[in-house]
Amino acid sequence: MSSTTGRAARTELTFRQKVSRFDHTFSPYLYIAPFFILFALIGVFPIAYTFNVSLYDWHLLKGQGDFVGLQNYVDVLNDPFFWNAFGNTFSIFLLSAIPQLVIATLVAALLNQALRGRTFWRMSILLPYIVAPVAVTVIFLQVFNQYHGPVAGLLELLGLDPIRWAFDVFPSHVAIASMVNWRWTGYNALLLLAAMQAVPRDMYESATIDGASRLRQFWSVTIPLIRPTLIFVVITATIGGLQIFTEPKLFDGRTYGGSDRQFQTIVLYLYQLGFPMRDFGRASATAWILFLVIMLVGLLSFLITRAVRTADEKTSKVRKKRVPSPTPVPVNTQQGAS
Repeated sequence: MSSTTGRAARTELTFRQKVSRFDHTFSPYLYIAPFFILFALIGVFPIAYTFNVSLYDWHLLKGQGDFVGLQNYVDVLNDPFFWNAFGNTFSIFLLSAIPQLVIATLVAALLNQALRGRTFWRMSILLPYIVAPVAVTVIFLQVFNQYHGPVAGLLELLGLDPIRWAFDVFPSHVAIASMVNWRWTGYNALLLLAAMQAVPRDMYESATIDGASRLRQFWSVTIPLIRPTLIFVVITATIGGLQIFTEPKLFDGRTYGGSDRQFQTIVLYLYQLGFPMRDFGRASATAWILFLVIMLVGLLSFLITRAVRTADEKTSKVRKKRVPSPTPVPVNTQQGAS
């Protein structure tokens, strides 16, 4: 009787151990499963379905047509309007991303100092991000009005001719990039500020003792330690900049990037193909081309940042080798001997 009870107890204990091991092994996957399921539904599936649409002569109203393979990609790449949109996209991207990141880094460094009302200033720089893009566009349309805006008044005061902001190529790119910079600079500054707050204060104290100036501390201490966050900001700015749609669309709502397509971006070109022209096949091919371009630019940014990090590590190793090791103090072993 006792032996049977002991075997049952051992069997029950073994079953509990199996359940505990199963829970320990598979519970983490169950915890993260909702994210991956949602990502598969709203991320992976639309991308795969778009690629399928790009292989057909697909009409918005008539639906799927004949299988054309990669012909839609060939048609898009042979379209001069696509390359015009491609150049406009990169022009606006460079005019927005580079000043945006530089200003965001400087603003973050300023807010990282001991200022009065730091919380107020940190909340204030986020206000442009909260404002709706439509309101931002309405404000900047007044600012960049060719004849009655503040910029036009300043140019008239200086005796300069008015600038055709909505009709010339480069001025329209500057105006659109200004909207993007005004909206996203504060958001990126807060991300960089959070990274700067995590830098140990001992690093700055040691640099001050060594005689490093504030500027030297910024370049030699702050920038290297916030590099992961800086890389993240660069990649997100790249993705957002190459997908710009709202600002150029609202800058001239009557057209799809200007009367002469002078500020038509790739997404605006895609939108024109998909809805007014109802050519979903070519629109999907354009979306996939843009996806590959973003992946290529993101990979290029990653390789550049990794190369910079490797160069910094090699430089630090060389400096460590050049520093002479302290001379050991001789110990008198004869001391105290009689």
